[in-house]
Amino acid sequence: MPAHRATLPLFGITIFLSAALMFLLQLIFARMVLPLLGGSPAVWNTAMVFYQAVLLAGYGYAHWLGSKFRGATQFKIHSVVLLLAALALPLAIPRGWQPPTEINPVPWLLGMLAYAIGAPFFAISTTSPLLQRWFSMTGHRDAADPYFLYAAGNVGSLLGLLGYPLLIEPRTTLHWQAQAWSIGFGVLVLLAIACGWRTRGGEGDERRVVGSGEVVGKGRRLKWVALAMIPSSLMLSVTSYISSEIAAVPLLWVIPLALYLGSFVIVFARRVLIPVRFCRRVLPFLLVALVIVLATGATTPMVQLAAFHLLVFFCAAMTCHGELAEDRPSPGKLTEFYLWMSVGGVLGGCFNALLAPMLFRGLHEYPVMLVALAAVALPLGNAGRSIPGMALGLVPGLIALAVIFLLPRDLEGNQLRNLATFGIPAFLCYLMSKRSCRFALAIGGVLLASRFAPEQGMKTLFTERSFFGIHRVASDGKFHYLFHGKTVHGIQSLDPVSKKIPLSYYHPGGPLGQIFATRGFDRVAAVGLGAGAAAMYGKPGQDFTFYEIDPAVRRIASDTRFFSYLSESPAKLDFVTGDARLKLAEARGNYDLIILDAYGSDSVPVHLLTREALVVYLGKLAPGGMIAFHISNLHMDLRPVIGNLAADQGLAGLFQEDADFPDDPSNAGRAPSRWALIARDRADLASLEKVALWEVLEADPRTEVWTDGYSSILPLLDFSWK
Repeated sequence: MPAHRATLPLFGITIFLSAALMFLLQLIFARMVLPLLGGSPAVWNTAMVFYQAVLLAGYGYAHWLGSKFRGATQFKIHSVVLLLAALALPLAIPRGWQPPTEINPVPWLLGMLAYAIGAPFFAISTTSPLLQRWFSMTGHRDAADPYFLYAAGNVGSLLGLLGYPLLIEPRTTLHWQAQAWSIGFGVLVLLAIACGWRTRGGEGDERRVVGSGEVVGKGRRLKWVALAMIPSSLMLSVTSYISSEIAAVPLLWVIPLALYLGSFVIVFARRVLIPVRFCRRVLPFLLVALVIVLATGATTPMVQLAAFHLLVFFCAAMTCHGELAEDRPSPGKLTEFYLWMSVGGVLGGCFNALLAPMLFRGLHEYPVMLVALAAVALPLGNAGRSIPGMALGLVPGLIALAVIFLLPRDLEGNQLRNLATFGIPAFLCYLMSKRSCRFALAIGGVLLASRFAPEQGMKTLFTERSFFGIHRVASDGKFHYLFHGKTVHGIQSLDPVSKKIPLSYYHPGGPLGQIFATRGFDRVAAVGLGAGAAAMYGKPGQDFTFYEIDPAVRRIASDTRFFSYLSESPAKLDFVTGDARLKLAEARGNYDLIILDAYGSDSVPVHLLTREALVVYLGKLAPGGMIAFHISNLHMDLRPVIGNLAADQGLAGLFQEDADFPDDPSNAGRAPSRWALIARDRADLASLEKVALWEVLEADPRTEVWTDGYSSILPLLDFSWK
């Protein structure tokens, strides 16, 4: 049956729309759930596992439907599935669904996701593979190779990814987003039914597709899974590595994901945009250079290094996805091909999100996947697989290890030491790059040997990884530091005379010290524990309650080997583990001072800075009390957010930027900081208004008040790399 000239645009637009709606659904519903369950990564890991599981189920359904039924029957069954999914609209948190407070909320979240969006998400996830199979039965001149439509789907995903934070979120409310998405889903249902209608008469074409006779063996399926898993894992790994080891930048996660989706667009496009062969050829050189970067622990210059990590990732994604595109089967096996690709993507995501935090203390999933990349995605030679050939791959790592132990520990100059340790091994790695197994062993050995190299600069005393990130305690001989990624979350002096002085952002000469110096507070709530420095402002008879979402932080702050603020505080200390907004709402009694300092690696907990959140805080604030916001951030000016919230609720506010202080011994360990302070009445702030450093906190009419239904960090961004 000859295809109508509108067939290709119809299928292309439908697949494009379905992919865009899938990405938007994940982002929109995540924003809806945020105020209910807080910012726990365990919540988001659960949600991502749900999305990936449903996506895999959708691909499985598409394969089952395409392989078991003829086109007309497929059309009827899938039309019913689409119409039933539409009954779940519009998008909203179901009425009466409230998260449990006494038990693990993960089962509740899974049930709520399944009930609220399971049906539409499942229906969307089936669209791309099923419609590509239908297109192969239309008789169109391009029907023999419908995989280029996969590129259209990834363009939709890419635009959904970029469009939400850049265009949709800054300009619309969640309610509007949900309504618009529901309308978009309705349009998708009509378009998908129209696509199915055009395939109803393609019985001859269907017999040609089904009867292609191509056999797909277990080895080929395993290859598809591996080639899909490696880029999926690397995408998450490079995001985590740049955020925690180089620079914590807002919206950074968008870039690797955009490169990941873009690689699919390029390799499945009908025109060659970037030759996969070129990426495959330069990848060994880039991998060796990256091994040197990782082995030496280089973190500066920040912009150039971050760009290099992203370049290597993009080249790796192009190589893996390009090989998948080159090995794509005939249309009769199309849905099976996508099913196994989906399995690989799910395995990559689960490895990083669920297994790696339990298996590794550091971000070791990154080098592990680089080794897997070298083993799977690069040319394979017989000499590289023989035992003697593979044994040669151990030589570079052994050389690096020997140099590490033989080189004098007091050798001056990091560059000289790194050149002596990793120069020759890296060169040998490159020489082995034409044998994948040998090459993988070589770079793996060098990376493993680098773990034994002496530390440069601060000495790491302790490392713990949780679902909230990697916490590290380090020492420079004068102070102990608590790091979350690259962000300092606490400092304590090792001098017995000054070890009781709170340091960093909590220095007595800074804004928080001034607040405690002007008046006494019987009950204090501190959101965010850090190293526990705020506890040193406590006095006998006072109660300090710390709200900390990460149990690992409390364990570290309570360990007197590293920090003694908590053990030496004269105040009565209590600790509450969980999301601060939810736990404060459950708290008994009121507080005279609430300190909000819950940032992790310079990220912004949006749900703690909304109108609804402020109402919770005010409900727990005693008459005459104050709320202090620590709003220091390398890349955002959060002053307008707090100023607008204060004006919205008719509150008084002050602001101080503590950056210009003398560099003398009295300020040792003091860090520049920004603080905003609000109270119900200006009279409550009278004692601080007399301090010249404080200024009136003003609202900013150029930015809107943040609510649970609206927020955007775009107007606040400042990438001056201060």
